[in-house]
Amino acid sequence: MDAENRRKAEQAVRDILAAFDIKRGDRSLEETPARVIRMLEEVWEGERYSNAQIAEKFGKTFPTESYGIVVVKDIEAFSYCEHHLALMYDMKVSVGYYPEREVIGLSKIARIVDMCCKRLQLQERIGEDIADVMSRIVGESVCVRVEATHSCMTARGIKKNGCRTVTFTRKGDFSNDNCFKEFLEAIR
Repeated sequence: MDAENRRKAEQAVRDILAAFDIKRGDRSLEETPARVIRMLEEVWEGERYSNAQIAEKFGKTFPTESYGIVVVKDIEAFSYCEHHLALMYDMKVSVGYYPEREVIGLSKIARIVDMCCKRLQLQERIGEDIADVMSRIVGESVCVRVEATHSCMTARGIKKNGCRTVTFTRKGDFSNDNCFKEFLEAIR
C-alpha cells in the first residue's frame, strides 16, 4: 500500500472509531489505526494475487508414476466474510487430487489454502478458488472440502454457537460418485 492510501485507510479507522463515539484520551488508541491497517494488509494479502498468480507462485511440482488419490486434510485456516467483514474461524480445509504425471509439494497445498483464504470471501468461493488454483497446477481432478464457523452467525445476528458450515467443490473425476466417495473415505 502506498503512503497516500495508508494515510487514507488510517483516517478511515479513526473516523469509524469517532462515529461510534470511541474517543479515549489515553494512549491506548493512538496507534490503533496503524495497527489495524497492518493487520488488514496481512490477513487480506491474497487480494493482491489472482488465482493464476497463486498457481505460479506455489506451483512447484515433481514427476510421479503414482496415479492414486493424494489428500491433505484438516489444513487450518481462517478468512473474512465479504458481507460483514466477519471472521470465518475454526476452518478446516481438505484438498484431494488425482495426479496427472506430477505431484505438488505438500506444503504448497497449505500455502495455496492460506492465500485463497486471505481475501474477503464466501466459503463457497474459497473452495472454488482452491480447486481452480490446484487444477492449474496438477490437472482437473480436484476436490475441496471446507468446514468453518462464521462469526456473522455466532457473534451477531442469530447468535447460534456451534453451527458449522460445510461446502464441497468437485472437479474432473471427483464429479463421479465413486471418486468422491474415495475422497470422503480419505478425509474421514
